Amino acid sequence: MNYPNLSPLLEAIIYLAKEPVSLEAISKALPDVTRADIEVAVQELIEKYRASDHGIEIREVAGGLKFSTKPEHHEVLKHFIKSQIPPTRLSLAALETLAVIAYKQPVTIPEIQDIRGVHASGVIKTLLDKKFVTASGRKEVLGRPILYKTTREFLTHFGLKDLGELPSMEEFEELIKNQASAEEEIPEEV
Repeated sequence: MNYPNLSPLLEAIIYLAKEPVSLEAISKALPDVTRADIEVAVQELIEKYRASDHGIEIREVAGGLKFSTKPEHHEVLKHFIKSQIPPTRLSLAALETLAVIAYKQPVTIPEIQDIRGVHASGVIKTLLDKKFVTASGRKEVLGRPILYKTTREFLTHFGLKDLGELPSMEEFEELIKNQASAEEEIPEEV
């Protein structure tokens, strides 16, 4: 089957996908369309949504394409979202542990504890439950401890294309400090 107007179809595929969708997955869904035609149409869509009359854009995230809101609207959208549903919140300990894993991966619990100076098993369980980290094998040392790394869900949640987009360690420490002070300002619910 040939698609006379490929662009709306690609737009719908990217919109419908719950996770960032790769060009490979799109090609499999459209076997009668060449990869080159898909790539050209995707680039045209990306350019179309870059225009100022759109509030969303198509971004490369975690090795795929995903619709995302534009940064210039984030402040207003943050207020809107806060009024809708409670956000996924991570404790300061979870953020610190996640930072160690993201920057040092693959890493073991004893290595995380050496860096943070506190016990990390409970926090690792929380991060595993939220699917931000996963086991990635065992280290070839005495006891063969489990190695941990970040997941695609981590990239998606934080809106990163890949680990190369992680902020510098100094920027990340500033984010952690800002979250800690913001949490102190939140009044307890009655």
